Amino acid sequence: MRFPLAHQEHRQPLNNEVLIPQVGFGVFRSPEGPVTVGAVRTALETGYRLVDTAAVYGNEASVGKAIAASEVAREDLFVTTKLWNDDIRKHRTADAFQESLERLGLDYVDLYLIHWPAEGWQDAWKTMEQLYADGRVRAIGVSNFATNHLDELLNDTDVVPAVNQIESSPQFANQDLVDYCHARGIAVEAWSPLGGQGSDLLADRRLLDIGEKYGKSSAQVVLRWELQRNVIPLSKSVHETRIVQNYRIFDFELSPEDMATIDAMNTGERNGADPNDFDF
Repeated sequence: MRFPLAHQEHRQPLNNEVLIPQVGFGVFRSPEGPVTVGAVRTALETGYRLVDTAAVYGNEASVGKAIAASEVAREDLFVTTKLWNDDIRKHRTADAFQESLERLGLDYVDLYLIHWPAEGWQDAWKTMEQLYADGRVRAIGVSNFATNHLDELLNDTDVVPAVNQIESSPQFANQDLVDYCHARGIAVEAWSPLGGQGSDLLADRRLLDIGEKYGKSSAQVVLRWELQRNVIPLSKSVHETRIVQNYRIFDFELSPEDMATIDAMNTGERNGADPNDFDF
């Protein structure tokens, strides 16, 4: 399959020269049905071109419906989905990929990720290499891989992952892993960039004060901080105002002093699971 070139505005090249948008829209915990369809349609109308879903989210069909209803050309979209742990353990990567395609209503995805380094991920990667070679996906990568997983993978593959999607926010910058990936040509995406469920990050006075300087919300400040770290933030919301607001981060730039203030918020404590110690 020959893939068309996408518009380059607010995009950057992956290590295989495929262009990925610098900001993404995620649908984690967004329910299957009209809520997710509406949220994705709003995101596409706003300007988002990267939509990130996963088999385990249970909403790939809704994402597909929103894409089908959108006036945005498929070649201008960047659709990501992920291989879930149960399918990794059962060595059914090829079947799981096909099922995701069918739920999405697409004949290819732009990025396919191993969701977590579950037992059997090495075999899954081999199958994903073949999916990539066959032109069924434009890029392959991983999610929640720590340096030890990446070391093992890089020692046993000729296809360097295009992306590692990891937890990263001002409270848990994960900077050592970000630096590790960038040094090896692996793009970094941040899940829960705004702190995640139960976090009070956006109420932090430091972020609010910085936001006042630029006429921006604390969420916009955080997403801009990710952007200036060369990290692709994946924000999620089902509320139109926030969806629109979270995309409007290209019209200002944080000063070095403000970047340093946000850097100093790092606690080193995760909000999500540890890639080397998870039980799902």
